[in-house]
Amino acid sequence: MRRWLAVLGGALIAAAGLSQTHGPVAPAPATPPVAADAPAATAALTSADVGAWLDGYIPAALKAGKIAGAQVVVVKDGQVLFKKGYGYADVAARILMDVDRHLMRIGSTSKLFTWTAVMQQVEAGRIDLEADINRYLDFRIAPKNGRAITMNDLMRHRGGFEEGLKDLLASDPARFKTTERYLKENLRPQLFPAGDVPAYSNYGTALAGYIVSRVSGEPFDAYVERHILLPLQMRRTTFRQPLSGAYAAAMSRGYRRDDGLAEPFELVTTAPAGSVSTTGSDMAHFMIAHLDGGRFGNGQVLRPETAEQMHRPAVMPRAGLDAMAHGFFWGHRNARLVIGHGGDTVVFHTDLNLFPAERVGIFVSFNSRGENDAVYGARERLFDLFMDRYFPATPPHTPKGIASAAQDAAALAGRYESSRRVESGFISLFYLLQQDAVAAKEDGTVTLASLPGKTFREVAPNLWREVDGTRQLLVTDVGGRRAILDSANPVSILQAAPLARNAGLNLWVAGLSVLVLVVTVVAWPAGWWLRRRYKASAGVAGRPALARRLTRVAALADLLYLAGWYVMLAPVIQGRYDGYNAGLDGAIRALQVAAVVPLAGAAAGLWNLWLTRGRGAWVRAALVALALLGIVWVAWMGGLMSWTLNY
Repeated sequence: MRRWLAVLGGALIAAAGLSQTHGPVAPAPATPPVAADAPAATAALTSADVGAWLDGYIPAALKAGKIAGAQVVVVKDGQVLFKKGYGYADVAARILMDVDRHLMRIGSTSKLFTWTAVMQQVEAGRIDLEADINRYLDFRIAPKNGRAITMNDLMRHRGGFEEGLKDLLASDPARFKTTERYLKENLRPQLFPAGDVPAYSNYGTALAGYIVSRVSGEPFDAYVERHILLPLQMRRTTFRQPLSGAYAAAMSRGYRRDDGLAEPFELVTTAPAGSVSTTGSDMAHFMIAHLDGGRFGNGQVLRPETAEQMHRPAVMPRAGLDAMAHGFFWGHRNARLVIGHGGDTVVFHTDLNLFPAERVGIFVSFNSRGENDAVYGARERLFDLFMDRYFPATPPHTPKGIASAAQDAAALAGRYESSRRVESGFISLFYLLQQDAVAAKEDGTVTLASLPGKTFREVAPNLWREVDGTRQLLVTDVGGRRAILDSANPVSILQAAPLARNAGLNLWVAGLSVLVLVVTVVAWPAGWWLRRRYKASAGVAGRPALARRLTRVAALADLLYLAGWYVMLAPVIQGRYDGYNAGLDGAIRALQVAAVVPLAGAAAGLWNLWLTRGRGAWVRAALVALALLGIVWVAWMGGLMSWTLNY
């Protein structure tokens, strides 16, 4: 379930981003520097060595994960060191992947083009990174708590916006909204004041792209073509959707698994956040430009000083923590600076990482999720192996825990919700019921459910370090709530869930309530049959009998109400997002109106409890009344009773 939340974050992702960050939801590409003496011996980063290594890893990873195909490109010192396509661009037609010809969807890695365009407009004096973005918009975003949103906030994913799903992806061009229309009709609420809390946002990046269009006077896709793609000789790259002509003919098919049918082309409404279709060869030009001061060949897209500014965080983080530069994930891995960005659509999955000091870059893109979402592990392992082979470091040593570690671990344990979430509308139910969990171990260490296989020890007050690793967790306070900052994830934090939003509590309430209602509904005809079989009386008459009957009807009605919402929510669980658009508004409104069902049911249950006599009967009535109230509670907390059609 975490994986679809990740995609819902970066299809909530549509660019996760769709991307995910190095998200959903995805982690940043780098981890903090480690204390090391001398690095281990390195393999030579040559065309021959990297080619032999990738030829050994990629085909095996594709086969094991049931992934159809991939493209990999490595650049060094301004040149393409290695590039190759693996597997198939079209499984049914048995067309081999061609890194020079076949286009891949790169999801949120597209954001790097948008941020490059923003920095071009900063150079031109048309955008002030610290100005209120309302200065550049033809509609207004009311600031939360009076703090205006700036372009720097958007580039750092600190605009404070909730995530959103409606109209994010489409497969039917007739349902496809322009970015302008999407932004105006799907304005996302702000969970946090701007600048305060990182919360990855495709909406915020789409806003930035729209601002580029407005201040430049050019449509966004045309602007990028003229000012970035043309100078960088990226002739097989486009933001345009749907594809046509040569672009459409060269587009790789996308798959859930290599033995399944190809998926429809994904139309990304937040286009500046994740709509790029490109080849690995073209992405080599983009990487070289960002490694060489904004220049590729004779094309210059940024002045060297602007490129350097873009690659540097506007606010430097605490030592050992990753940060957002001006659109790039910024951090250290094996004691080397790495900047980059990952990206995911539902079926395409990409990663781009640059080593500025070494003038090295690596780009990889897969055209399938794979079996059990195998692509995520394959992508992460590829980068880890690349680092350990060519830029190794001495294995880290974890310091001893502090004296209060066991006590602090117990205090830290509990449920946490990501700052990248939805609290408006029915989609918020997923975030209510699926949260991260911190568990304390007997030895004073802690684990996170979202980081399986990793254990953390407190090495300084409120600072936890991965045992035999470099990742860190910083415990702090945000808005009066305990919060955990993951050193490798600068675009969201974990906030301690208040009791009312605690997933453990709400899962128990939901599960037990449904169980009691199912038993009640099943017992209804069973009881009738037994009374008829043995000629027994119902035992009650008049108003108590009516109340009991209404309570049973309420139990059945509540289950039908939940079944209706399940039908509405099932596509999210299945990773199908393109149906969430205005075409569902009528059905969603009907389900919102149907909130009268659990409310009336709870009233019936309480009335029945009031009229019930006898200890055993009263206990049964109390359980049913509590179950009916439990459905009301979960529906209210999960947004099923909200009146918004913007979700």
